[in-house]
Amino acid sequence: MGERIVQSRVTVPFSGPGAGTAPLSWGQKTILQDMRNSDWTYNISGAHHLPEGLTVADVAERLSRLMGKHSALRTRFGTDDDGKPCQVVHGSGEIDLEVMTFADHLDRTDAVDHGNRLWLKWMASPLEEHTPWPLRMGVMQYRGEAVYLVLTLGHLVVDGVGGLLLMTDLGLGELVGRPVDPDAVRLADLARQEATPELRRVSDRAMRYWETHLRALPPLTFGESGAPDYEAGRRCRNVRFQSRAAYLAVVEIARRTRTDTGRVLLAVIATAIARATGVNPLTLHVAAGNRYRPGLADVIGSVVQNAVLTLDFDGTVDDVIAQARQATTAALMNSYYDPDQLAELAARLDAERGYPARITCRINDRRFSTRARADAVAEAVPLTEDEIRARLPETHLKWHKFVYRWTDQLFVNIEDHPDTVYLQVVSDTEAFPAEQVEAMLYAVEEVAVEAAFRSDVPTGAQPRPAVTGA
Repeated sequence: MGERIVQSRVTVPFSGPGAGTAPLSWGQKTILQDMRNSDWTYNISGAHHLPEGLTVADVAERLSRLMGKHSALRTRFGTDDDGKPCQVVHGSGEIDLEVMTFADHLDRTDAVDHGNRLWLKWMASPLEEHTPWPLRMGVMQYRGEAVYLVLTLGHLVVDGVGGLLLMTDLGLGELVGRPVDPDAVRLADLARQEATPELRRVSDRAMRYWETHLRALPPLTFGESGAPDYEAGRRCRNVRFQSRAAYLAVVEIARRTRTDTGRVLLAVIATAIARATGVNPLTLHVAAGNRYRPGLADVIGSVVQNAVLTLDFDGTVDDVIAQARQATTAALMNSYYDPDQLAELAARLDAERGYPARITCRINDRRFSTRARADAVAEAVPLTEDEIRARLPETHLKWHKFVYRWTDQLFVNIEDHPDTVYLQVVSDTEAFPAEQVEAMLYAVEEVAVEAAFRSDVPTGAQPRPAVTGA
């Protein structure tokens, strides 16, 4: 199709307030650490239909306003006089709008299909190779009209919700129509606030909580592979798992236990991990959005950080759900902190216990639009066990061949897909044979279906012996 698409660029000038230099925010430090420890870009990318009648010039004007309004988009990264990472907000500049013009004899759907391929390609491509700014925008033009938009954002300046808030200025996305605080703190100003005594005390309090979970850690959550040169996360693969039966069962558990589906999913997935690996208790990271904190709801920035909690599996699945309810609340209350301070705490504990240790298991519930719907379904008419089991043949699992470096031995994403449990799992190939990963994923379904109508289902996990460093 190359000869039927003409590619061009429109240079878009912009200017806005907030120029200056600031340290990195706590959320930026968190995502930067993940980026350094993996081969992934962490870009946030997607494609969107545009309203009828827009031209490329209209899109360019919107891009200029967007860049001018949000100082996070005018941010570049460097080092300060002490050699520490910092962010530099520019007061003005230029950015390219990438234009793909489709021949008139093509169909409008060709432009849409091309955009859908493009956003995936851009998601995997480092932004700095294409633009000096943490934003890349492309527009599909067909018969003089701008019909489809591709937008890719750097995770150092927005998280998932921040990206959706940003898109409201373009009239796009799931939050269109939601009021956004025009006086929300700018990202660079937030980083400056995090150096104040008030927020330093918040981080100090979080460290006291984290220490209780880190002190007795084994060297790695799932142990060594046995290879003399083993490095956790060095070779990882991705697998996707989709189960309608698990979704319906999770909804029934939420109904029966009067628990939200997020905590039920955490408990069910953690129980499946324990069944498949024998790791009991399990200390793991969960992603915390932190936007419930005062002043952070409408920040255009990345405020997601790791929270930590520990679950044991000596009783029933219902016991784990009860633990998850309490443990998640405590974890989220202590999920806003300075990652540099956490690194200092980890180094001290490593010295005290006599060996280095780290958490290499993480669960990230990425559901946004579908979480509320799942919780609402739990208030609807209940299903029967037979109705749930009838969905078991629809379960689907698919491996992806690409091998890459990742931050954890096991990373479970709960994706934002409606009416299904859709898991995307990254696993360390040297620690987890493919058969064990598949058993773990099918155990998610098994645990959920078993516990949908029974409160006495055992976890099926056994306590592991204590593991310490050599």
